[in-house]
Amino acid sequence: MRLKFKWIITLIIALTIQISFAQEKTVTGVVSDKSGTLPGANVVVKGTKRSTQTDLEGRFSIKVKLGETLVFSFIGMTPSIIVVSSSDQMNVKLVEEGEKLGEVIVLGYNSSKRKNDITGNYVKIGGDELNKVPMVSIDQALQGKVAGLTISATSGTPGSVQNIRIRGAQSLYGGNEPLYVIDGMPVASGDVSGDSDSSSLSILSSLSSDNIESMTVLKDASATSVYGARGTNGVILVTTKRGKGGDTKFSATSTVGFQNNAVKGLRPLNGREKQTLLEEGVYNTFGDFGASFTRDQSYQYIVDNSIDPSLVDWVAGGSKEYNWPELMKNKGALLNSLDFSAQGGNQKQNFYMSLGYNKTEATVIGANFKRITASLNYSNQLTNKAKFTNNLSVSNVDQNGIPEQSAFFANPNLTKYFMNPWVSPYGTDGSLNTDMSGTSLYNTIYLSKHDITNNNLTRILNNTNITYEFMKNLKFTSSLGIDYSINSYRNFQNSIHGNGSDTNGYIQESIDKIFKYVSQNSFDYNFRINDDHKFEAKILMEFDKTKFTGLYGYGEDLVRPEFQYINGTSANYQASSYFTDAMNLGYLGLVNYKFKNKYILDVSFRNESSSRFNKETRSGNFYSVGAAWNINEESFLTNIESINLLRMRGSYGTTGNSATGGVQYQSTLGAASYNSAGAISPSSFGGKLQWELANKFDVGVEFELLKSRINGSVAYFKSITSQMLQPNFPLSPTQGFDSYATNGGKMYNKGIEVSLNFDLIQSDKFNWSIGGNYSTVDNEITELRQTDGSPYVITTGTRRNEEGHPAFEWYMRKWAGVDSANGNPLWFINGKDGATTSVYNDAEVAFQGKNALPTFSGGFNSHIELSDFFFDFSFYFAGGNKVFQDWASYTSNESLSSISTYNGTEDLLNRWQNAGDVTDVPKVEATATGSDASKTSTRFLYDGDYVRLRDVTVGYNFKSNILSKFKLDGLSFSVRGTNMLTWVKDSRLKYDPEVDATGFTSLTSPPVKSVVFSVNVKF
Repeated sequence: MRLKFKWIITLIIALTIQISFAQEKTVTGVVSDKSGTLPGANVVVKGTKRSTQTDLEGRFSIKVKLGETLVFSFIGMTPSIIVVSSSDQMNVKLVEEGEKLGEVIVLGYNSSKRKNDITGNYVKIGGDELNKVPMVSIDQALQGKVAGLTISATSGTPGSVQNIRIRGAQSLYGGNEPLYVIDGMPVASGDVSGDSDSSSLSILSSLSSDNIESMTVLKDASATSVYGARGTNGVILVTTKRGKGGDTKFSATSTVGFQNNAVKGLRPLNGREKQTLLEEGVYNTFGDFGASFTRDQSYQYIVDNSIDPSLVDWVAGGSKEYNWPELMKNKGALLNSLDFSAQGGNQKQNFYMSLGYNKTEATVIGANFKRITASLNYSNQLTNKAKFTNNLSVSNVDQNGIPEQSAFFANPNLTKYFMNPWVSPYGTDGSLNTDMSGTSLYNTIYLSKHDITNNNLTRILNNTNITYEFMKNLKFTSSLGIDYSINSYRNFQNSIHGNGSDTNGYIQESIDKIFKYVSQNSFDYNFRINDDHKFEAKILMEFDKTKFTGLYGYGEDLVRPEFQYINGTSANYQASSYFTDAMNLGYLGLVNYKFKNKYILDVSFRNESSSRFNKETRSGNFYSVGAAWNINEESFLTNIESINLLRMRGSYGTTGNSATGGVQYQSTLGAASYNSAGAISPSSFGGKLQWELANKFDVGVEFELLKSRINGSVAYFKSITSQMLQPNFPLSPTQGFDSYATNGGKMYNKGIEVSLNFDLIQSDKFNWSIGGNYSTVDNEITELRQTDGSPYVITTGTRRNEEGHPAFEWYMRKWAGVDSANGNPLWFINGKDGATTSVYNDAEVAFQGKNALPTFSGGFNSHIELSDFFFDFSFYFAGGNKVFQDWASYTSNESLSSISTYNGTEDLLNRWQNAGDVTDVPKVEATATGSDASKTSTRFLYDGDYVRLRDVTVGYNFKSNILSKFKLDGLSFSVRGTNMLTWVKDSRLKYDPEVDATGFTSLTSPPVKSVVFSVNVKF
């Protein structure tokens, strides 16, 4: 009986083993992503230790049983889980993290969320969009793409600083520029040029747009308050490209193009036109007072009375026209760039490296820009719990600038408008003229060949990050970022002609260093209660220190023209140096709560201390509360297929501003000289400074309809700034100083933002999508600090700050035109309307209703794909502001300034000549001041509204069957035009309406239009 039982047991065991072996089989396949096969991907049998990795071709083979589960994973990809069925073949395509769950947005401190989980107001621009704009500085590419963001160029010289305002100006005298964060690290921004009189140099010009994966603009308190004081003017997050797993992939892009001024501006007078005006002015001035000569005899009167010898010499020489404006141009200024990158990796590590070169010429003589960049981003999954990343970039910028920030005679933009057309640029022997009799200006052609104004900037950015996961829901992150830049500036003035001629030449040199390091340490913890309640929390400590050091030297009397450094001078040496630093210490807490993915709550609190304030006021507390409701997740909408997303969000919070420019709260001493001996003297009064505060409110609706073919958002915001920083508040002279730094006043900005995108047509051969955005900003000062019992009103020559008005509203006399009976200028007596006067000082100075910043702006874009061709265009518009032609008192002056001493512009040709003439230009007169018609008034104040064709692109992507023959992964060609057309509302405004934040047209190089040809190869 026992023997029979043993045989039965043995038979059952054998049968079980046989069935088990029969169910086990080998599954093969290929793992890939959208770019191709993925070598090194993990393939794991869930719940077991059985696993394998894909080979170099992405292939895998693994033994499994029917019904088991395979997990396919790769770093940076969303895992794919598949149950084993009867098939022996399994091809899997992985997608990047977030693609299945919706777009993932990188937010503050390297955190990222699905867009459905965000309570703040943000706009994300992909790298492909940024690369479409052939600009030297990456921030220029944002124009027209972000509602509420305006950009104005300080100059068209390559590498110059751009004025960026997010939702208007938040402060009267504190900083208004946004914070830039690159790969989680706040970095330095602004002008690093060695001379404030010459072309500015933006430190952001050291970055190549080809290395940018995306830029995200954070606008409201929920999104920006985590950065404390630095985020009060908005935050621009820059994410650089990362490596992806698989075989190493290469990409090379080459561009070449040319550029000219986007708007021509007023044409300066030629020689004959200027002669006509001078003769007429002489007759109007002296002929009317009984001088015995007719209009036709005016020239002889000029000769007999030596009114303008340069005109006499010009006529005697044959009246040859000298076209100085054309000589100042660099027609078809060349620009070219070459970018090369490689990326690859495996399951454990990946890398992205790049090299770049850019050379861009300015549209005027004497200025150009060169840049070399290199970067290496590396990531390594050290263990199952530890991950290491390092982002390193190095760049060198070489900019030859021009003295364009004021009325310098070496500025080619000034020469264009001021140079006397009767003066020849060349001598009788054909060489460049350095005598220049008949004008006080210099021969800028000569200076462009013999003077040097050079900035050479080297910048190193490095961000090291280590993350350790203690357990599934708890991780620690430590990062150290370093931003080091050194700018070497050299100003060489030759000994023959120009500014250096009086000293036999001189040389200025300076070295300015910025060393910034940021240390961040944080814990992240997340947990769930059931599946309905999700919590995420972060605590963070951040220390930020920036050191500024500089060394300056000067020398005169050049030993030889070839010696172009200070050691080549021999007299009047000078030297100076400086050091300053600034520190911030912040503690941050963040909590995010989600209930059933329907309701989201974000709460943040930050305590921040700044070295710019004294101990009593150094610490500031800032907070934000944000909430969102994903309405489309509600049961009453889940069955409506046409609504893919519908959500409401809102936020309220506080931020601060500490941008005072140094440690102005301290009473300091400085070096001085007394009785030919060294001494010290008080250098600053000091004051009890404290944080400038901003309370920000934002509410909005976001939606996606018809399978997300229509998407958009609407938002309302209001920001109230209080305790405004005032670095130069008036002080009683008995204190020994005329001003001190303090706080006071309130101001608000409010407005709406709308964005809408629509995929009009989607098909295999033809796709067409359009989009646009629109925003408004309403600004008003509601309170100013009191002095002597009344608000302290600040008035300049053209603007004024007063309660109940926008910040820096234009404040001047109002132009009423020209008296048609006698050609005299007219102004409104009360500064508004009604009665007029021809006496300038009898007219009241009054507010003119607008300031320099646009009150509305927006953009419109279109993208078309037709087979393998693509066509893109975009428009940008802005308005509601006014711009002022600040040098018109010289170039549009009806007196000797424009018709003799310097030169005028073509608008003077429309002057009044006879009784009954209806014109806006008074009669010309041969006097020093004329009739005061060119003095500050609304005659030269124009509506700033304009529309610009920002970009237009045509390109072709080659088909895969062609690429395979050449073993290429991609090949495309394109031609792109930028700023090709500009429409201006005010027909009187002939200069480019895109001026800097001050609102002045100035004598800097204007924005440019360009045509660029590009080719991109991937292999």
